[in-house]
Amino acid sequence: MRAGVAAFGLAFCACTETLDAGSTKPHGMLPVDERNPLIVLNDGATDNWQGEYAVLLANGGGPPLAGIIVNTSPVWGDIDTNVTEWRSLVEAARQSGLDGIPDPVASLGAPLVQPATGRIEDTTPNRSEGARLILAVAAELSRPYRPVVVATGTRLTDVADAYLLDPSVADKIVVVSSLGALSAMGANMSNPNGEMDAWADLIVSKRLRYVQVSAYYDQLTDVPDSQVSELPDSALGAWMAAKQPKIYTIAVASDQVGVLAAGFPPFVGAVSRVTAPASPTSNGGPELVADPQGSAWLVTESKGELATARLWELLDREPAPGN
Repeated sequence: MRAGVAAFGLAFCACTETLDAGSTKPHGMLPVDERNPLIVLNDGATDNWQGEYAVLLANGGGPPLAGIIVNTSPVWGDIDTNVTEWRSLVEAARQSGLDGIPDPVASLGAPLVQPATGRIEDTTPNRSEGARLILAVAAELSRPYRPVVVATGTRLTDVADAYLLDPSVADKIVVVSSLGALSAMGANMSNPNGEMDAWADLIVSKRLRYVQVSAYYDQLTDVPDSQVSELPDSALGAWMAAKQPKIYTIAVASDQVGVLAAGFPPFVGAVSRVTAPASPTSNGGPELVADPQGSAWLVTESKGELATARLWELLDREPAPGN
């Protein structure tokens, strides 16, 4: 793992420190953009298009893909099945000529438990594989002007675990999560994804730079039935065609909104600043409250039609295998 991260780091430094060191202003409304290296964290691989957007953007002007972490959730509880599906996606991408796609890393760790003291720093860490990968990638690739993005579409356990193992990671990463729902006060760190580890939600929102994307879109428009036949004649196209009937029909399942918000700035339609209170709520993680001086960002509007158009642009330019 370390050798792979180191090799990626050399390539990353060669391009970004030459081209971007003098241009640190973000390209959109968020503190990160398509120049930040990206770690994807999710459970299952077949209910949304998060992985496909990540591998295609990595080969089409978007964030370099520095890691894929696979965990479990109540819906996707079989780690072997989850990892097998992600490996199938990665293999299809590689066979289709896409470069820079890392192997998925399986991560096992139960939801974190709030300690009796109520102090975050007294939490017992899992020391999970995912947490260790986040720390390794951040140590190699993060720059003061270009932190690593961890884009999540599952519970935040591994991210919070990374902080518990090494609090200095707070200066090296930005967490961008498909999570929760908008509310009158701002947003809840609740369903989807936030209800599965309320204490991890609190740790991430209080200790790390956090972007919550609660602006979902109809992901069925990405690859509708009428366009399945237009997918590329490649391993990735075949994978997507087989996966298309499995895509969830509910908008809140569109975990790709985190990858898009971080790596495709036009996708973000509106952003507000929010802050988290001192404790989780009974329905999940904290209530994020609107606050112009808040430490967290909340994406309140997204442009799904631009995401769909970008997906097909990337598919149209998919390289031929061996090129």
